[in-house]
Amino acid sequence: MVADWVGRTAVEIAEAVRRREVTPRQVVAEHLGRIERVEPRVGAFRKVLAEPALAAADALADRDDLAALPLAGVPVAVKDNLPVAGEATRNGSAATSDAPATADHETVRRLRAAGAVVVGLTNVPELCVFGTTDSVFGTTRSPWDLSRSAGGSSGGSAAAVAAAMVPIALGNDGMGSIRIPSANCGVLGLKPGHGSVPADLGHDGWSGMSENGPIATCAADARLMLAVLAGFDDPIGEVGTEGRPLRIALSVNCPTPGIPAAPQLAAAVRDTGRHLAGAGHRVARAEAPYPWWLGAASVGRWLAGTAADARGLHPQLLAPRTRRHAVLGRAVTRAGLVRRSQRTAWQRRLEEFFARYDVLVTPTLAQPAPLAHRWHTRGWTGNVLSNARYAPFSHPWNLAGWPALALPAGQHPGFAESLPMSVQLVAPPGGERLLLGLAEELEERRPWPRTALDLPR
Repeated sequence: MVADWVGRTAVEIAEAVRRREVTPRQVVAEHLGRIERVEPRVGAFRKVLAEPALAAADALADRDDLAALPLAGVPVAVKDNLPVAGEATRNGSAATSDAPATADHETVRRLRAAGAVVVGLTNVPELCVFGTTDSVFGTTRSPWDLSRSAGGSSGGSAAAVAAAMVPIALGNDGMGSIRIPSANCGVLGLKPGHGSVPADLGHDGWSGMSENGPIATCAADARLMLAVLAGFDDPIGEVGTEGRPLRIALSVNCPTPGIPAAPQLAAAVRDTGRHLAGAGHRVARAEAPYPWWLGAASVGRWLAGTAADARGLHPQLLAPRTRRHAVLGRAVTRAGLVRRSQRTAWQRRLEEFFARYDVLVTPTLAQPAPLAHRWHTRGWTGNVLSNARYAPFSHPWNLAGWPALALPAGQHPGFAESLPMSVQLVAPPGGERLLLGLAEELEERRPWPRTALDLPR
């Protein structure tokens, strides 16, 4: 039996709590019950904070401003590379400290201030480096197909949302780490543009590529959560395309030469274009202007950022693939291969392209999610090749610092389970609300199953 509030949206829950139709404790307790039932099969959480969450829910009920809180009583999961007061931040690694954090990360503080209740810390790959979520703390699986990885590095957050363990979760994205697992788990994930949401991730956020953002089952919840994270004055206010036709470009060519998108994923982009044209937008095929050096520029930051984040950690406590990544990152740093001019040159190309278009639509992934192996026990080369083959479409927008959103787009044909497909929507700086407005239009015209309430056998 599904409890009354499990599977509901964050918007619905907050509205009911504000009206005192349900208590925060009841909402949180029902979601904790859901976690207890399905978490052993999914592996989304490193730590469930049952007692602290119930205590926070009781305290929330006594707040004088309950009726004004945009996320009143909404259970939320937090990625385990963000400090949560009183809890260790393990970042998927045996090498990190088990000392509790003394204060919340700013994004966590904003969620709590808006009335959200933190129910647990979600699993990540070690140091959030790779595109599958598995580590010494366990393996995270897609709730739609338990044989497949949830993706990474926000795999635990995306899986928790898809399995209805929480309605929303906090993730972050340095090379696709919100969008990749959102695609694997059939949910909506937004990487905001640079500076829109407080980042403060690791040493330098992989040279400014990493951003914190929302993972949700629907556009309205993502919009509400983004508003809280970004500090918008009117977090419940409407957004959208304001009825104006947008210029939409469809692109299926891969940023990495020689890695084509699977035919069904390219078809999902074209199908998205048909729906957007049906909504009155002007849609055209126009390939994104990826330069030949783009992948090297992104990978250099990925390597160097890992080396910086691993500094001070005992190397023998790191997995071999992470040690190798950090060694290469130190070499990249010494060689001076991470240069600000790379980001500037890519942004200039994009500005020319987006002078003709408002939004770009691409596949989110090139291939279906990989199997849920213990990838952290395998070699560095195998991990990098797997990541490059299946998830090459996300990194350009981290290098640019532009907002990008992963959106459910139907199910893969030919799979026994309901394996989700996804498309990626990209807009220039400041376009987060525009992307969410388009997501709402697509959700209305092409709705998706929001949660895997009945997990596959």
